[in-house]
Amino acid sequence: MEFVQPIRDKKQIEAMKKILKSSSTRDYVLFVLGINSGLRISDLLRLRVADVQNENGKIRDRIEIREKKTGKVKNFPISDTATKALREFLPNVPKEAFLFASRKGDGPITRQQAYRVLNEAARLVGIRERIGTHTLRKTFGYQGYQAGYSLDRLVKIFNHSSPRITLAYIGMTQDDTDEIYLNLNL
Repeated sequence: MEFVQPIRDKKQIEAMKKILKSSSTRDYVLFVLGINSGLRISDLLRLRVADVQNENGKIRDRIEIREKKTGKVKNFPISDTATKALREFLPNVPKEAFLFASRKGDGPITRQQAYRVLNEAARLVGIRERIGTHTLRKTFGYQGYQAGYSLDRLVKIFNHSSPRITLAYIGMTQDDTDEIYLNLNL
């Protein structure tokens, strides 16, 4: 498996949103929900409309799922940005469908299709680092850490065993090392 990076530049995040929205609202929502939830791609792709919208058509305040990898229940609020994106998308999606339904068959898009969508948008905005489906989760953590949210909270969200693991996971160890090389200038 290839090691992928978070998206560090907020301008590139916004540019990716624009590109994805112009080509596919589904892909735009996948990106927005992914970077605002920290879910693994396996859990993101398994979401159904009923997980984010109640029977009256209102966007839920929270998502509750059982994580595929850990088997643990994850319950978290849906951000305002993700709620707005879902409101634009859901009127066109059948209530019993997968949220990120494939155009081929009854299931969700594949992990490979999500990878292609994200990579194409990343290349169009000039991102040259390795980008993959795990980039969504890592971007959530990286941007949360940069915004000043507690490392302990991120460790808990990611279900990691230590802050050191979370820092390496979100790319902070590499950033810190690079900073020394770039700024020491003896």
